[in-house]
Amino acid sequence: MDTPAIPLAQRFRGYLPVIVDIETAGFNAKKHALLEIAAVIVELDSNNDLEITERYTTHVVPFKNSELDPAALKFNGIDPYHPFRMAIDEKDALEMLFKPIKLAAKRNNCTRAILVGHNPAFDIAFLNAAIQRTQIKRSPFHPFSTFDTATLGGLAYQQTVLAKIAQAAGLEWDNEKAHSALYDAEQTAQLFCMIVNKWKRLEMLDV
Repeated sequence: MDTPAIPLAQRFRGYLPVIVDIETAGFNAKKHALLEIAAVIVELDSNNDLEITERYTTHVVPFKNSELDPAALKFNGIDPYHPFRMAIDEKDALEMLFKPIKLAAKRNNCTRAILVGHNPAFDIAFLNAAIQRTQIKRSPFHPFSTFDTATLGGLAYQQTVLAKIAQAAGLEWDNEKAHSALYDAEQTAQLFCMIVNKWKRLEMLDV
């Protein structure tokens, strides 16, 4: 992509917001497999509104000696060894996602990316564990700072559950598609953009 007309460097203290959703085989980031990851990049348009510009997703092969919790697999509906998943190794998955994120950070004059997620402590824990396992040296993400749409949703729409925030914001919600990493990341990204843009308009009213 070309350099944006309005880089994001000044909007989030030099950070590029990247919405991430991760589907896993359990809750323990060091033991349970990371099975699917999606990243959605947002940037400013010519009106200074935040919008989705890029989407990336991949299925991931369970790392060696990882554990698979049957309850987690039933919840997200993932068969880790289904041949049509077209899953790739964890390191390849991260490198595939990190490349466009680094390019987006560069064109927006940002120092690094910041993970945006719904209850993002879960996602960043699994992301950091995968980075450590694969020994990737230069992650584009801040290692512990995040933006949480559960908190923002509670502020803007009086709801904290992703589906309920989406509905309160007037977005469609498809329960059949939920718990797909890309679907959840896209819905979260739309909410994040709506809340940021809404805040900008409220600030303009105070001028």
